[in-house]
Amino acid sequence: MSALSRRNLFFGGAAAGVGALMTGCTSNNQAAVPATAPAQQSSGKPGKPITIGFSAPAADHGWLAAITADAQARAKQYPEVTLKTVEAGQDATAQRAALQTLIQEKPDVIVVLPFDGAQLTATGRAAMQAGIPVINLDRQFSDELAFRVLIRGDNYGMGVAAGHFIGERLKTAGTSAPVIAEIAGIDNLPLTQDRSRGFKEALSSYGFKVSHRVAAEFTIDSGQKVTANLLQAAPKLDAVWNHDDDQGVGVLAAINQAGRKEFLMVGGAGSRKAMEQIRADNTVLKATVTYSPTMSGSAVSLARLIANGRGIGDLVELTVPKEIRLASETVTKDNVADYIGLGF
Repeated sequence: MSALSRRNLFFGGAAAGVGALMTGCTSNNQAAVPATAPAQQSSGKPGKPITIGFSAPAADHGWLAAITADAQARAKQYPEVTLKTVEAGQDATAQRAALQTLIQEKPDVIVVLPFDGAQLTATGRAAMQAGIPVINLDRQFSDELAFRVLIRGDNYGMGVAAGHFIGERLKTAGTSAPVIAEIAGIDNLPLTQDRSRGFKEALSSYGFKVSHRVAAEFTIDSGQKVTANLLQAAPKLDAVWNHDDDQGVGVLAAINQAGRKEFLMVGGAGSRKAMEQIRADNTVLKATVTYSPTMSGSAVSLARLIANGRGIGDLVELTVPKEIRLASETVTKDNVADYIGLGF
């Protein structure tokens, strides 16, 4: 079953709420639940009318644009849900003001991807203290009292997935002492540090290490600039991991301009453009490791369950878990057809 069809199965009208966050294709058949477990109300049928507040940074990046679009698309699938989106502005201060106004309007649940988790923590706590459950997306608040649920991707896991793909390919090719480069994102962000740590530790299991490392800014221009400099400093490469598929547009442009073809490249996050290039198999890009923006659609589904006092149908627990971390999956030419529908 493809990733897209799995997702439609779990989130469809007869689905068990946010079952797409679970592994495998399972049913919500109550007969399968042990007799000692409490009866679980079906999470697929409509509940009471609810309003879900939503806030995310402006879409100046493909992944962020997809975050908002996916939340809006998911909300439209539930007739009882009204999604109230508030503009986040250009910084944490503007988003804080927008959220404070939203809190006064008392939605049933708030879904928020903060500009900065630490700077918006007090606002998350204010919502929770006002009796409004908060679903914290991606950038974690620094206090667990500021959110009811945290749902995020696995930055460390992205690095691990990229490291294993490169390590296995180079080992299979019999490459000894390979020259491996890493094109990171913004270095002072914890997410970048986690990705780099995972990459380094996965490579070390093969006896490999990063030979060249540069950092960009998650933009096309910065990706192209740092890659051009990297290619001049490294006349021969065996593999490259680029942390972000948006900046990867610039990375590939610099590679093509330099006429370099001797290495393989892995991308990051899972953009549709990157997947199309992987499918075409006409560039050095051979894989990407996912960090899916579909987490926002899942957050809307979670918000719907919380507002109606429901849990996830395939779990014994009667309430939604406190934290959900989405696995980073490796997309290659062999499985890209399964994932391309989820690309941003």
